[in-house]
Amino acid sequence: MIDFNFGTRVILGDGVRSGLPTQLDALAVRRPLLVTDAGLVRAGIAERVVSAFAADRRPELFDAVPENPTEAAVEQAAVLYRERSCDGIVGLGGGSPMDLAKALAVLVGDGRPLAHRAFHVCGWNAPALPAVPPLVLMPTTAGTGSEVSRGAVLTFKDGRKSGILAQGVVRLALCDPELTHGLPARLTAATGVDAMSHCVEAFCSPTRHPLADAIALDGLQRLAASIEAATQDGLHARARAEMMLGALEGGMCLQKGIGAVHALSHPLGATGVHHGQLNAVLLPHVLAWNAPALADKLPRLRHALGLGEAGDVAGYFHGLRERLGLPGRLRDLGIERSALPAYAERSLADSSQSNPRPMAAPDYLAVLTAAW
Repeated sequence: MIDFNFGTRVILGDGVRSGLPTQLDALAVRRPLLVTDAGLVRAGIAERVVSAFAADRRPELFDAVPENPTEAAVEQAAVLYRERSCDGIVGLGGGSPMDLAKALAVLVGDGRPLAHRAFHVCGWNAPALPAVPPLVLMPTTAGTGSEVSRGAVLTFKDGRKSGILAQGVVRLALCDPELTHGLPARLTAATGVDAMSHCVEAFCSPTRHPLADAIALDGLQRLAASIEAATQDGLHARARAEMMLGALEGGMCLQKGIGAVHALSHPLGATGVHHGQLNAVLLPHVLAWNAPALADKLPRLRHALGLGEAGDVAGYFHGLRERLGLPGRLRDLGIERSALPAYAERSLADSSQSNPRPMAAPDYLAVLTAAW
């Protein structure tokens, strides 16, 4: 059996942000709450979106999104949403604002604490959602693919980093590559490798899903061809557009499943370390571990990456990370060696259990040790 849903409407192209007021009108949203982060406000990115509105229609603003979204921040946004009598949500930013916006829509619609819908509580069997407010997502990085993925990742009040099911919550993904122009090189690199990790892990998942496989490989090929140009030149329009499309494809194929890279990076990320930088460190080590189970898939990965028949896929990602100037070891990201056994245990409970090679806690610890 193959179970899939690519049901989010997407509008992608330079300048499409100017159509946001019209799109909100079509969704009967008169008083939207714009969910973003303070950095995007300071950088003027939020104003580039808000400037499309008439003076009397400007959205309410919530810009207190932390680097890694938290359950507490979602509840804070919900208070503002209700106080200002909002009737819709726009999530603007990278994965953190978009995931927080999705969680906010779920919380406003459901009314109960988010923890009862968490993956670590009910897996993919979350209770059906009541009506949720219309939600439009606008990515400003080419990374998470959150604009089309069916979950939202949060750090809950108990310190656990997990996710909630938010399938069907996003009414529109408005993807304007111009919003990524000028993104700092390191953030471009880290979010780009994150997108590549989505494509790689989804393709390597043992779940049978030919449609997701095709999307994953196409996304990976686009990202591999563009990430270095986009990192070196923040205004490279074609590279930025290809990165945004590749990241979106990475988000689409996530429904097939992801594996050990994310099972490890989720608990590690609860410390506040950037998700993309963690994935850049972990991906080659997980690929090396999984290699015995990937004999039938490595040739297609090599082709997507532009490698020869004997190309080293894990080695490619080591080299790419170095060329992009990203940290090479977990210790470079502030992870203590003494904490690795605890992270290995927490990885067992993560929702990202679609790895091509089964892993126990000692196996996770071996990968963490190699990456440290």
